[in-house]
Amino acid sequence: MDTFKQLETLVAVVAHGSLSAAARQEGVVPAVIGRRLDALEERLGAKLLVRTTRSVTLTQEGSAFYEESLRILTELAEAEAAVASGSARARGHLRVSAPAGFGRRHVAPHVASYQQQHPDVKVTLDLSDRLVDLVRDRVDCAIRISDLSDSSLVAIKLAENRRVVVAAPAYLARMGTPRTLDDLAKHNCLSLGESQGRGWAFTDGDQLVNLKVSGDLECNDGAVLHEWALKGYGLAWRSLWEVKEDLAAGRLVTVLDYFSSPDYPVYAVVPQRKFLPLRVRHFIDHLKACYDEPGYWA
Repeated sequence: MDTFKQLETLVAVVAHGSLSAAARQEGVVPAVIGRRLDALEERLGAKLLVRTTRSVTLTQEGSAFYEESLRILTELAEAEAAVASGSARARGHLRVSAPAGFGRRHVAPHVASYQQQHPDVKVTLDLSDRLVDLVRDRVDCAIRISDLSDSSLVAIKLAENRRVVVAAPAYLARMGTPRTLDDLAKHNCLSLGESQGRGWAFTDGDQLVNLKVSGDLECNDGAVLHEWALKGYGLAWRSLWEVKEDLAAGRLVTVLDYFSSPDYPVYAVVPQRKFLPLRVRHFIDHLKACYDEPGYWA
Protein backbone atom coordinates (compact mmCIF):
# COMPACT_ATOMS: atom_id res chain seq x y z
CA MET A 1 0.00 0.00 0.00
CA ASP A 2 1.31 3.46 -0.91
CA THR A 3 3.02 5.06 2.11
CA PHE A 4 2.05 8.58 1.17
CA LYS A 5 -1.58 7.53 0.74
CA GLN A 6 -1.50 6.24 4.32
CA LEU A 7 -0.10 9.56 5.55
CA GLU A 8 -2.70 11.48 3.56
CA THR A 9 -5.44 9.31 5.06
CA LEU A 10 -4.24 9.94 8.63
CA VAL A 11 -4.11 13.70 8.05
CA ALA A 12 -7.55 13.68 6.40
CA VAL A 13 -9.14 11.72 9.24
CA VAL A 14 -7.73 14.10 11.84
CA ALA A 15 -8.78 17.14 9.79
CA HIS A 16 -12.37 15.90 9.25
CA GLY A 17 -12.80 14.35 12.68
CA SER A 18 -13.98 10.89 11.62
CA LEU A 19 -13.33 8.05 9.21
CA SER A 20 -16.72 8.47 7.55
CA ALA A 21 -16.18 12.20 6.90
CA ALA A 22 -12.74 11.52 5.40
CA ALA A 23 -14.24 8.75 3.28
CA ARG A 24 -16.99 11.06 1.97
CA GLN A 25 -14.42 13.68 1.05
CA GLU A 26 -12.41 11.14 -0.97
CA GLY A 27 -15.42 9.33 -2.40
CA VAL A 28 -14.69 5.91 -0.91
CA VAL A 29 -16.37 3.77 1.74
CA PRO A 30 -15.22 4.13 5.37
CA ALA A 31 -13.85 0.57 5.32
CA VAL A 32 -11.17 1.67 2.84
CA ILE A 33 -10.05 4.42 5.20
CA GLY A 34 -10.04 1.99 8.11
CA ARG A 35 -7.88 -0.53 6.24
CA ARG A 36 -5.31 2.13 5.40
CA LEU A 37 -5.08 3.19 9.03
CA ASP A 38 -4.83 -0.43 10.18
CA ALA A 39 -2.00 -1.04 7.75
CA LEU A 40 -0.20 2.11 8.88
CA GLU A 41 -0.48 1.22 12.57
CA GLU A 42 0.64 -2.36 11.88
CA ARG A 43 3.65 -1.15 9.91
CA LEU A 44 4.65 1.28 12.66
CA GLY A 45 3.82 -1.08 15.50
CA ALA A 46 2.01 1.69 17.34
CA LYS A 47 -1.55 2.78 18.02
CA LEU A 48 -2.11 6.18 16.39
CA LEU A 49 -5.84 6.74 16.85
CA VAL A 50 -8.48 5.81 19.38
CA ARG A 51 -11.57 5.29 17.24
CA THR A 52 -15.21 5.30 18.28
CA THR A 53 -18.35 5.34 16.17
CA ARG A 54 -18.56 9.13 16.48
CA SER A 55 -15.01 10.45 16.75
CA VAL A 56 -11.29 9.78 16.58
CA THR A 57 -8.63 10.92 19.06
CA LEU A 58 -4.88 10.94 18.49
CA THR A 59 -2.77 8.98 20.96
CA GLN A 60 0.48 10.53 22.19
CA GLU A 61 2.40 8.62 19.52
CA GLY A 62 -0.28 9.48 16.99
CA SER A 63 -0.05 13.20 17.73
CA ALA A 64 3.71 13.25 17.11
CA PHE A 65 3.39 11.14 13.94
CA TYR A 66 0.52 13.29 12.67
CA GLU A 67 2.64 16.46 12.94
CA GLU A 68 5.48 14.82 11.02
CA SER A 69 3.08 13.48 8.40
CA LEU A 70 1.56 16.92 7.94
CA ARG A 71 5.02 18.43 7.55
CA ILE A 72 6.08 15.83 4.95
CA LEU A 73 2.94 16.25 2.89
CA THR A 74 3.17 20.06 3.08
CA GLU A 75 6.78 20.06 1.91
CA LEU A 76 5.98 17.64 -0.89
CA ALA A 77 3.09 19.82 -2.10
CA GLU A 78 5.25 22.94 -1.98
CA ALA A 79 8.10 21.23 -3.83
CA GLU A 80 5.75 20.02 -6.55
CA ALA A 81 4.19 23.47 -6.82
CA ALA A 82 7.61 25.11 -7.09
CA VAL A 83 8.60 22.82 -9.95
CA ALA A 84 5.26 23.30 -11.71
CA SER A 85 5.25 27.09 -11.47
CA GLY A 86 8.99 27.79 -11.56
CA SER A 87 8.91 29.36 -8.09
CA ALA A 88 7.68 28.39 -4.65
CA ARG A 89 4.23 29.75 -3.81
CA ALA A 90 2.50 29.72 -0.46
CA ARG A 91 -0.62 27.56 -0.53
CA GLY A 92 -2.85 25.53 1.76
CA HIS A 93 -4.92 26.38 4.83
CA LEU A 94 -3.39 28.84 7.33
CA ARG A 95 -4.92 28.79 10.81
CA VAL A 96 -4.13 31.82 12.98
CA SER A 97 -5.13 32.57 16.57
CA ALA A 98 -4.92 36.02 18.17
CA PRO A 99 -6.23 37.86 21.25
CA ALA A 100 -9.65 39.31 20.49
CA GLY A 101 -8.99 43.03 20.92
CA PHE A 102 -5.51 43.09 19.39
CA GLY A 103 -6.60 40.72 16.67
CA ARG A 104 -9.46 42.93 15.53
CA ARG A 105 -7.23 45.99 15.23
CA HIS A 106 -3.82 44.66 14.31
CA VAL A 107 -4.16 41.17 12.84
CA ALA A 108 -7.44 40.98 10.92
CA PRO A 109 -6.62 43.83 8.49
CA HIS A 110 -3.25 42.26 7.70
CA VAL A 111 -4.75 38.79 7.30
CA ALA A 112 -6.90 40.20 4.52
CA SER A 113 -3.99 41.95 2.78
CA TYR A 114 -1.83 38.82 3.15
CA GLN A 115 -4.48 36.66 1.52
CA GLN A 116 -4.73 39.10 -1.38
CA GLN A 117 -1.00 38.67 -1.95
CA HIS A 118 -1.21 34.87 -1.61
CA PRO A 119 -4.47 33.83 -3.28
CA ASP A 120 -3.64 30.11 -3.00
CA VAL A 121 -3.84 30.32 0.80
CA LYS A 122 -7.11 30.03 2.69
CA VAL A 123 -6.93 31.77 6.08
CA THR A 124 -8.95 31.03 9.21
CA LEU A 125 -8.55 33.64 11.97
CA ASP A 126 -9.69 32.73 15.48
CA LEU A 127 -10.06 35.73 17.81
CA SER A 128 -10.17 34.71 21.45
CA ASP A 129 -8.46 35.63 24.70
CA ARG A 130 -8.17 31.95 25.66
CA LEU A 131 -4.72 30.37 25.40
CA VAL A 132 -4.92 27.87 22.55
CA ASP A 133 -2.90 24.66 22.39
CA LEU A 134 -1.23 24.92 18.99
CA VAL A 135 -0.88 21.17 18.45
CA ARG A 136 -4.20 20.05 19.91
CA ASP A 137 -6.17 22.87 18.23
CA ARG A 138 -4.16 22.51 15.00
CA VAL A 139 -3.19 26.19 14.91
CA ASP A 140 -0.31 27.13 12.59
CA CYS A 141 0.52 30.44 14.24
CA ALA A 142 -0.68 32.18 17.41
CA ILE A 143 -0.20 35.87 18.13
CA ARG A 144 0.52 36.41 21.82
CA ILE A 145 1.28 39.41 24.00
CA SER A 146 3.19 38.02 26.93
CA ASP A 147 6.49 37.16 28.55
CA LEU A 148 7.44 33.94 26.75
CA SER A 149 10.92 33.53 28.22
CA ASP A 150 9.93 30.27 29.91
CA SER A 151 7.91 28.88 27.00
CA SER A 152 8.96 25.77 25.09
CA LEU A 153 7.29 27.14 21.97
CA VAL A 154 9.17 28.97 19.23
CA ALA A 155 8.43 32.71 19.48
CA ILE A 156 9.28 35.33 16.85
CA LYS A 157 9.14 38.88 18.16
CA LEU A 158 6.95 41.14 16.06
CA ALA A 159 6.70 44.40 18.02
CA GLU A 160 7.31 46.05 21.38
CA ASN A 161 4.44 46.54 23.80
CA ARG A 162 3.91 48.25 27.18
CA ARG A 163 1.19 47.77 29.76
CA VAL A 164 -0.11 50.47 32.07
CA VAL A 165 -2.68 50.74 34.85
CA VAL A 166 -5.44 53.13 33.81
CA ALA A 167 -8.62 54.57 35.25
CA ALA A 168 -11.24 57.14 34.35
CA PRO A 169 -10.83 60.54 36.07
CA ALA A 170 -14.28 60.10 37.59
CA TYR A 171 -13.25 56.85 39.29
CA LEU A 172 -10.12 58.42 40.76
CA ALA A 173 -12.11 61.42 41.98
CA ARG A 174 -14.45 59.05 43.76
CA MET A 175 -12.01 56.44 45.09
CA GLY A 176 -8.68 58.25 45.22
CA THR A 177 -5.47 57.67 43.28
CA PRO A 178 -3.29 54.68 44.23
CA ARG A 179 0.25 55.75 45.10
CA THR A 180 1.83 52.41 46.02
CA LEU A 181 1.32 48.81 44.96
CA ASP A 182 -0.24 48.07 48.35
CA ASP A 183 -2.95 50.61 47.53
CA LEU A 184 -4.31 48.27 44.86
CA ALA A 185 -5.89 46.18 47.61
CA LYS A 186 -8.23 49.10 48.32
CA HIS A 187 -9.38 49.45 44.70
CA ASN A 188 -11.73 47.68 42.35
CA CYS A 189 -9.36 46.00 39.88
CA LEU A 190 -10.94 44.84 36.63
CA SER A 191 -9.50 41.39 35.92
CA LEU A 192 -9.30 39.14 32.90
CA GLY A 193 -11.15 36.21 34.48
CA GLU A 194 -9.51 32.88 35.19
CA SER A 195 -6.73 33.37 32.62
CA GLN A 196 -5.50 36.33 34.70
CA GLY A 197 -4.28 33.99 37.46
CA ARG A 198 -0.74 35.32 37.10
CA GLY A 199 -1.91 38.75 38.32
CA TRP A 200 -0.56 42.15 37.38
CA ALA A 201 3.20 42.57 36.97
CA PHE A 202 5.31 45.55 38.01
CA THR A 203 8.95 46.47 38.49
CA ASP A 204 9.85 47.93 41.88
CA GLY A 205 13.42 49.06 41.54
CA ASP A 206 15.26 45.96 40.30
CA GLN A 207 12.56 43.57 41.51
CA LEU A 208 9.75 42.03 39.52
CA VAL A 209 6.50 42.00 41.51
CA ASN A 210 3.45 39.93 40.57
CA LEU A 211 0.30 40.98 42.38
CA LYS A 212 -2.95 39.06 42.60
CA VAL A 213 -5.60 41.74 42.31
CA SER A 214 -9.29 41.54 43.12
CA GLY A 215 -12.51 43.32 42.33
CA ASP A 216 -16.20 42.76 41.77
CA LEU A 217 -16.00 42.71 37.95
CA GLU A 218 -14.06 40.35 35.71
CA CYS A 219 -14.38 39.25 32.10
CA ASN A 220 -12.44 37.08 29.66
CA ASP A 221 -12.70 39.79 26.97
CA GLY A 222 -10.15 42.59 27.27
CA ALA A 223 -12.31 44.98 25.26
CA VAL A 224 -15.00 44.74 27.94
CA LEU A 225 -12.46 45.61 30.65
CA HIS A 226 -11.47 48.61 28.58
CA GLU A 227 -15.09 49.76 28.36
CA TRP A 228 -15.62 49.25 32.09
CA ALA A 229 -12.57 51.38 32.82
CA LEU A 230 -13.89 54.13 30.57
CA LYS A 231 -17.19 54.06 32.46
CA GLY A 232 -15.39 54.56 35.76
CA TYR A 233 -15.95 51.10 37.26
CA GLY A 234 -12.36 50.49 38.34
CA LEU A 235 -8.68 50.19 37.49
CA ALA A 236 -7.57 48.20 34.44
CA TRP A 237 -4.18 46.86 33.39
CA ARG A 238 -4.14 47.34 29.64
CA SER A 239 -1.69 47.47 26.76
CA LEU A 240 -0.69 50.91 25.58
CA TRP A 241 -1.79 50.20 21.99
CA GLU A 242 -5.35 49.76 23.32
CA VAL A 243 -5.67 52.87 25.49
CA LYS A 244 -3.30 55.42 23.95
CA GLU A 245 -6.11 57.35 22.21
CA ASP A 246 -8.12 57.51 25.43
CA LEU A 247 -5.05 58.75 27.30
CA ALA A 248 -4.45 61.45 24.69
CA ALA A 249 -8.11 62.54 24.93
CA GLY A 250 -8.15 62.50 28.74
CA ARG A 251 -10.82 59.80 28.95
CA LEU A 252 -8.34 57.67 30.90
CA VAL A 253 -5.24 58.49 32.93
CA THR A 254 -2.36 56.27 34.01
CA VAL A 255 -1.54 55.57 37.65
CA LEU A 256 1.39 53.89 39.39
CA ASP A 257 3.71 55.03 36.60
CA TYR A 258 6.72 54.76 38.91
CA PHE A 259 6.13 50.98 39.08
CA SER A 260 6.40 50.31 35.37
CA SER A 261 5.28 46.98 33.99
CA PRO A 262 7.87 44.70 32.38
CA ASP A 263 7.86 44.48 28.61
CA TYR A 264 5.22 42.21 27.10
CA PRO A 265 6.14 42.16 23.40
CA VAL A 266 3.93 40.95 20.59
CA TYR A 267 5.06 37.52 19.39
CA ALA A 268 4.18 35.10 16.64
CA VAL A 269 4.28 31.66 18.23
CA VAL A 270 4.71 28.43 16.25
CA PRO A 271 5.19 24.83 17.39
CA GLN A 272 8.60 24.55 15.70
CA ARG A 273 10.83 26.71 13.51
CA LYS A 274 12.20 23.86 11.39
CA PHE A 275 9.98 22.72 8.51
CA LEU A 276 7.73 25.75 8.93
CA PRO A 277 5.32 25.78 5.96
CA LEU A 278 5.84 28.54 3.45
CA ARG A 279 2.38 30.00 4.13
CA VAL A 280 3.29 30.46 7.81
CA ARG A 281 6.72 31.97 7.10
CA HIS A 282 5.24 34.46 4.63
CA PHE A 283 2.47 35.41 7.05
CA ILE A 284 4.90 36.14 9.90
CA ASP A 285 7.10 38.17 7.55
CA HIS A 286 4.02 40.07 6.38
CA LEU A 287 2.96 40.98 9.93
CA LYS A 288 6.47 42.07 10.87
CA ALA A 289 6.72 44.27 7.79
CA CYS A 290 3.37 45.92 8.60
CA TYR A 291 4.34 46.57 12.22
CA ASP A 292 7.75 47.91 11.22
CA GLU A 293 6.29 50.60 8.97
CA PRO A 294 7.26 54.08 10.24
CA GLY A 295 4.51 55.59 12.35
CA TYR A 296 2.44 52.40 12.54
CA TRP A 297 2.19 52.51 16.34
CA ALA A 298 2.21 56.29 16.62
